[in-house]
Amino acid sequence: MAQPLILVVEDDASLLKFLSSSLRRHGFQVLLAAGGGEGVSLARSHNPDLMLLDLGLPDLDGLEVLKDFRQWSEAPVVVLSARTRERQKVEALDLGADDYLTKPFGLNELLARIRVVLRRTVRQEASQPVLMAGDLCIDLEARRVTRSGEEVRLTPLEYRLLAALARRNGKVVTHKQLLGEVWGPGQGEQTQYLHIYMGQLRKKLEQDPTRPRHFRTEPGVGYRLDVEMPGE
Repeated sequence: MAQPLILVVEDDASLLKFLSSSLRRHGFQVLLAAGGGEGVSLARSHNPDLMLLDLGLPDLDGLEVLKDFRQWSEAPVVVLSARTRERQKVEALDLGADDYLTKPFGLNELLARIRVVLRRTVRQEASQPVLMAGDLCIDLEARRVTRSGEEVRLTPLEYRLLAALARRNGKVVTHKQLLGEVWGPGQGEQTQYLHIYMGQLRKKLEQDPTRPRHFRTEPGVGYRLDVEMPGE
């Protein structure tokens, strides 16, 4: 199962350390930012699956981080803040936050909130949760990929590239679209990333990577996932 990538933007060093160890222990990939500027930079360079965002940051208000993130990403954001006034909660939610936890909070409650928003996001994006072709099975809701019944381990970037193609099964997805969705804005010209990761997906998921049946190249345009092969 591909591990979701969570970006934690929090200036409290002890809480940052606690969240880092706890989230990794529960199977998540984790990026850490101690300020708003660093949070914006890491979000744009790594395109996380979910952001945990403190509002009271020293250099840039968390609401500004949220505004920037929502300009290009629909990934869920869970706000963690000591701000308790209802107006501040409503403002964060109106700007696109998916949930709001007031400090102090329990780890189990946080993990439950994370699971809920991740499930909701996958269900919204996956028009066809399970795609099958031959011995290949892609389960977007479970974030699980198998070949001949055996689970295939993918890196977070490999899975996100696969999911971006799977959500548009049968359609051509341009280089720019894939780079923006998988790697984040500002990467529109880095097509070498796509060549490398598409090669890795083909090695893991195609029976013959040199003659791909499912991961098709559209020269000069982009790629297409085709899991509805004739005769299958």
